[in-house]
Amino acid sequence: MTARLRTDVAHNARVWNYWLGGKDNYPVDRAVGDHVTGLYPSIGEVARADRAFLRRAVTHLAGEAGVRQFLDVGTGLPTADNTHEVAQRIAPDARVVYVDNDPVVLAHARALLTGSPEGATEYVDADAHRPEEIVAAMTGTLDPSRPVAVMMLGILNFVLDTDRARTIVRTLMDAVPPGSHLVLTHPTLELGGEGNAEAMAFWNENAKPPITARSREEFASFLEGLEILEPGIVACSRWRSDGTEPAVAQFGAVARKP
Repeated sequence: MTARLRTDVAHNARVWNYWLGGKDNYPVDRAVGDHVTGLYPSIGEVARADRAFLRRAVTHLAGEAGVRQFLDVGTGLPTADNTHEVAQRIAPDARVVYVDNDPVVLAHARALLTGSPEGATEYVDADAHRPEEIVAAMTGTLDPSRPVAVMMLGILNFVLDTDRARTIVRTLMDAVPPGSHLVLTHPTLELGGEGNAEAMAFWNENAKPPITARSREEFASFLEGLEILEPGIVACSRWRSDGTEPAVAQFGAVARKP
């Protein structure tokens, strides 16, 4: 694990942690995070809105939708209200599998992501670019014959080829039964995010992994064949919120597999 850890290059999970007010980051992460904020001042709002969207989506799925299994791909560093915490507050028997492949994330996840006695919380070291490995690993904790909520918040933007990103989504959704859900967020240069272009270019030159924005049409293509829940594809800050949050340049949607 130590050999994989780079503290001289900023990494998304740690910079995101910094933007959320966490302490699991290094000077290089803070330096890059501050520079990106200078170029795109609302990035902190995006990070917080994405986290709030997770809470609302999981609350709906574990509550009204009755989902008891969650596959969270691209977990990031643990922070307040992780998927298993939100789900197991509502349904203590909820089972959650986290997937990430950053060594710092792995170290913290194993220490902090402990779930309720009635449920299960597991962590898988796997790359989103290899969804078949994720499917194989999740079946030790999740029952593939029962509905699963596949969470992919801010992860497909690190899959630069859109066709490959679609294939990843299809592979994961093909592995779960009807009644399963897909939960997505993704940065965009729409929704007032045009100013993020320069920040993303800086990121790709100075941090890992590289990132891309996508249009509403491209984002919608990940949801093909699924029933998109109300209010549809919106800024993640506006998904079933109280309407007082400003729109951020991050699409959010939840869809059900028929």
